[in-house]
Amino acid sequence: MTAPPALVIRSSNGKPYYEAKFRDAECQVMRRIGPAWLEQAPSGDWAPRRGRVPDGYFDERRAHVRAAELVSTYLAEKPKQGRGAPRATFRELAADYMRWLETDYGAKPTTLRDHSYKLAEPGTAHRRGAGVASGRIMRELGDRQAAEITSEDVRRLLSSMTASGLSARNVNKHRNLIAAIFNHGARRATGRFKLGANPTTGIELRREPKPAPLIYFAPEEIEALARALAAGAHRRRGAEISAAEAELERQAGQDAQDAEAVRLSAYTGLRRGELVALRWKDIDWAGTKLTVSRALSLGVEGPPKSGSFRDVPLSDQALAALERLSHRLDFTSPDDLVLCNAYGRHLDATALGRRYNRARDTIGLRPLRWHDLRHTFGSLLVAAGIDTVTVKAAMGHERITTTERYLHARPATLQAAAFTAAFAPQDVNEPALAS
Repeated sequence: MTAPPALVIRSSNGKPYYEAKFRDAECQVMRRIGPAWLEQAPSGDWAPRRGRVPDGYFDERRAHVRAAELVSTYLAEKPKQGRGAPRATFRELAADYMRWLETDYGAKPTTLRDHSYKLAEPGTAHRRGAGVASGRIMRELGDRQAAEITSEDVRRLLSSMTASGLSARNVNKHRNLIAAIFNHGARRATGRFKLGANPTTGIELRREPKPAPLIYFAPEEIEALARALAAGAHRRRGAEISAAEAELERQAGQDAQDAEAVRLSAYTGLRRGELVALRWKDIDWAGTKLTVSRALSLGVEGPPKSGSFRDVPLSDQALAALERLSHRLDFTSPDDLVLCNAYGRHLDATALGRRYNRARDTIGLRPLRWHDLRHTFGSLLVAAGIDTVTVKAAMGHERITTTERYLHARPATLQAAAFTAAFAPQDVNEPALAS
């Protein structure tokens, strides 16, 4: 290792922190430094905060000093490499894979979070699900040398997951994560992380049940839900928000914006992360379309799920919602967000979902999730006879088989009429075809 460590700024729950990034002879190494004395500028970039740096925080100078200390500690604790040096344990290989996934591959924060949950130590507190990770993978494989783990070891682990009641889909997700970690080791050219064969090769995926037919809202239900949000039917005084805060949000138009957010989700099919990252410059009023080029994932903007941009045609219903939003007093310049909080920043997508749930329950609608608004978009289009290739492009699906899930929405009466026409006898007055 010859180059000095580089500083990397990351954020967790909207709070920035520094990491030291340096290259070892055999791998890239990341070490967390600590919370950064930074604030987010209007452009979205991190900028130095004013004032004295409190204890426990790092400005750039302190971070460089701490990074040098971390490198020295790493080198002092690093085992001597050579003949007979210990190979990496599965825990170490998994950590190296996660560093590569975040820094080199650029995986989405939600992907990193889900993988971290599956790879957590037994009993580790975690923000996902029930809050405590089961630690199945690390309990069985963590302390084993990765090169010595066999296919039988992996099969035994997956079988124990099935026996404990884990669904086939979740068992397959664990299997695929283990396979990706071993593939990462197999790609290594040299060093203690280098592996030979992947022990997951030949281990079949569990058979997953076919997904149930999608349930979706009718247009009348979408509008009823939007009206309920606009009227503030979702608010619970004295619970999650005070009366004074509720009044401030009403004055800021938050309720009306929530209503339009529901309409936009149902009439454009945008995922929630894509919707809260939409900016006015993405709207082509003359071309009656919008362009999806980014999405918000755990507070971090990145490319959409498909990895590429797409154009979505705008119906009159979607255009009307955007038109109403464009009449607000602030945050309507091209770089501003279409949906934003009182400070022009990203909406809290989770809080938006909670408000949606309360409004839905208040007026007695079926308990469909926010994501079912996207399913509503696809189902209503297919029910109207729009072909699946067009729907696939608008929704940003990678495979047509995903879009074909919406075929159930096509009314059987229309299909029956088409069948009847196909089997109808030929008109006797029509000239016979030449043989």
